[in-house]
Amino acid sequence: MSEYQETNIQSTAAAPRWVGLAVAALGAVSLLGLGVGWSALNQAKSVEQTTQASMKQQNDALAQRLVKSDEQNQQLQSDLKVVMDKLNVTQEDLQKARKQSKAAVAAYDKKLTGLESNVNTQLAAKASADDVSKLNTDVGGVKNDLDATKAKLDRATGDMGVMSGLIARNHDDLEELKRRGDRNYYEFTLQKAKTPQHVGPVQMSLNKTDPKKSKYTMTVLADDRSIEKKDKTSGEPVQFYVKGAAKQSPYEIVVFDVSKNQITGYLSTPKSAGTTAASNTSGQ
Repeated sequence: MSEYQETNIQSTAAAPRWVGLAVAALGAVSLLGLGVGWSALNQAKSVEQTTQASMKQQNDALAQRLVKSDEQNQQLQSDLKVVMDKLNVTQEDLQKARKQSKAAVAAYDKKLTGLESNVNTQLAAKASADDVSKLNTDVGGVKNDLDATKAKLDRATGDMGVMSGLIARNHDDLEELKRRGDRNYYEFTLQKAKTPQHVGPVQMSLNKTDPKKSKYTMTVLADDRSIEKKDKTSGEPVQFYVKGAAKQSPYEIVVFDVSKNQITGYLSTPKSAGTTAASNTSGQ
């Protein structure tokens, strides 16, 4: 046998082995594919079963809700019927109450009108009585005030030995004297100064003060002459005469308050002498 024939025989013998291996490999691959497919099929079935179970659960819950909703609907309809029945009764009662209320209001208005008329009559009568009583009280109060003012306003002998007119002890008393109008009154606050201060128809200058003893010294300029009033006391009528004034009616100075470098008080002049003294002073 030739070398070529031996080689051909060996190739023919080796061929069946390779084919068997290929067939075996294909079979293994097929089995593996079948296993994978089977596993996927089982997983799909499991997912389907889970989904079906979930849908069944949801359907059951929905069915229960529908049943519950039907029951609630029936209860609501029943309640609505009861409410409607009661509402009908309430409307009837309301109509009756309205009629009764109208009658009551009419009766009340009539009664109120009569009461109002009666009250107005009584108030008018009482007002008249109250006005009279109030008037009597006011008159009595004014009389008491006048009596009290008279008690506060007194007379005193002045530094020239002449009985003074009524003396004011403060600003309020002075206002009362002004209202009486018996004399002319000029209120002043006089301070220490080199230049005299005009007070009514005369001029005054303050020389010194002693607040502890309520004393002061001042100079009065009137009728071209200088009149010193030394160591005078607050509340004391300080008197002096001017031309044209009657001897029995002098000018009077009354000081309320004595403080450091200042005095407060008023000047009183007769009604008939104010103009003459003013003319004499203005001519200086």
